[in-house]
Order: sequence, then structure tokens, then C-alpha cells
Amino acid sequence: MLTANALPQALHHLLTHLEADDYSFVTPTTSTHGRRLTDHVSARPYNLRDVFGWTLPFASGDLPDPLFAGLLAAGALMAVPGGWRSRFRVATMRSRLIVHSTPSSDPDAVFLGPDSYRFVRFLETALASGSEPVRIVDVGAGAGAGALAVAAIFPAADVVATDINSLALSLTEINARHTGAKIQTLVGPGLDPVAGPLDLVIANPPFIAGDMRRAYRDGGGHLGTGLALDWARQALGRLDPGGRMLLYTGSPVVEGEDMVLTALSELAAERGACLEYAELDPDILGGTLRQAAYASVERIAAVDAVITV
Repeated sequence: MLTANALPQALHHLLTHLEADDYSFVTPTTSTHGRRLTDHVSARPYNLRDVFGWTLPFASGDLPDPLFAGLLAAGALMAVPGGWRSRFRVATMRSRLIVHSTPSSDPDAVFLGPDSYRFVRFLETALASGSEPVRIVDVGAGAGAGALAVAAIFPAADVVATDINSLALSLTEINARHTGAKIQTLVGPGLDPVAGPLDLVIANPPFIAGDMRRAYRDGGGHLGTGLALDWARQALGRLDPGGRMLLYTGSPVVEGEDMVLTALSELAAERGACLEYAELDPDILGGTLRQAAYASVERIAAVDAVITV
């Protein structure tokens, strides 16, 4: 069981320890992670990347006593045959350490992976020019990769992170504390928790359909596009003139038609907004197409959209 009061301090201590050790780990897909765990099921970890990146089982003596004791007391470790396994992974992204969940079917698991890296690269490219925003919201922030990125680009801005998952926002706060970023967190769906007009909305929503309604994967709506389109509608109703929404998502392609592009084009035309749209990767998560919900889908594309009002 996670101990809410002790967890932030234990994970902050972990990030400090990892930074001092020059820790570095790029978080892969869940399938790649799963293969690594299977291949090394009986192996003992030999460094911190194995413990907090690949989350291999380890013995208590593999970590410094104060670090192990703090994580154990906070409920951040789970007992497994022959030792322990971390409930959390730590990724490096643009030299920032970001703590997030291990691969899990838990409904409150906080996912970070290749899409998060694409999302941050998209933000950095799209925000390299244009006016400096004052009020920024990262919708469905998860562990805060996007919020941390925009806070680094615009350190004077008021950055807010929203999510329906309180654990996600706790991790965002821990990650922001470690980097020194100023990020406010608000629990709730979409932009509902945020008052007033906005200059910039960013989002990397879940976009998978029919996935047992896991909050960090299920996009809802038609073929998982529901959240992306709902958040775009909300943003267009809240942005000041000249404001932008930066959306990274996955789009199902059916009979050659990009479903997200079609829907966003209609929405932008309806609201008199400008849409810039690009396909970043034509084919991601190919294994997902085996699901019954995707019987009509040719491929899932990684896409980005900049919507300006």
C-alpha cells in the first residue's frame, strides 16, 4: 500500500540520489520492457538502471540503507520472490528526471513512454517561435513531462497541470520540486478545474480504444479519439485571441482517412480557428490492431496539431 504522506519525500530523495549518481534511462514501450523482464527473470540487477529503469527484482542490500528504508516505508516497493521490486520507474528526458509508474493494469497507473518523448519534442519545436504565453495548462498531465517542458521554456509563465488521477498530480509535484519548476496541480477532468482565459493549452491524451478502461490508455469516443477531440473543443472555448492548443495524439486511419484530422478540421472550421497538422509517425502500436475494436483500422498514426484562435 502506498503511504501518501511519506511517498513524496521518499521519491524526492530517490531523484536526488539518482541525479548524484548520473543516472540515465530512456523509458521504452511496455512490450520492450516486458521482454526485458522476461529475459532477465532470474538475473540480479547490477546498477540503478536495472532497479529503477527496468524495475528488475533486487535484494535490500542492493540499495543504500536510508534509500531502501524510505522507499519501503512509503510503500514504493513491492515484495517479490527473493527480494523487492520498485513500484515506480524513473526516466530521463532532456536531462530532467521524471518518476512515473511501472507498467501496470492498475487504473491509476501513470504512464510515460515513447509518446511522451515525441510530445516533448513537438512542444519544443512548436514553441520555438511566437509570443510568450502567460497562462498555460497541461491537460491530463500524467507525470508532468509536458508541464515540465513548457515551464522550462517559459519560466515566468503560470503553468497549471490537470488530471483526474491524484497520483499523477502527486508525481508531477515531485518531479517539479526536483527540477525547481513552478507548476500548480488541479484535480479534475479536462479544463474544468481551471478558471479564466488561457494563452496556451497542451495535451497528450490517452488514445487507445477498448483497453479495459484504464485511465492512462483509454481515449474513449470513436476508436479512442474522444478525449483528444473533447479537450480541443474545451480549449477553443477558453483561449484568448492568438492563443494556441498544442495536441499530440494517436489517430486511427480507416480506409485511408485520418479520423482525428477529419474531426479537427471540422472543429477548426466551425470555430474559425487555424489548424496546422502533421503526421509524425505513420504506424505506431501495430499490436493494438489485433483488438476487436480496431477491426476496421488500417494503422494508427502519431500526429500533432497546432490550433490557433
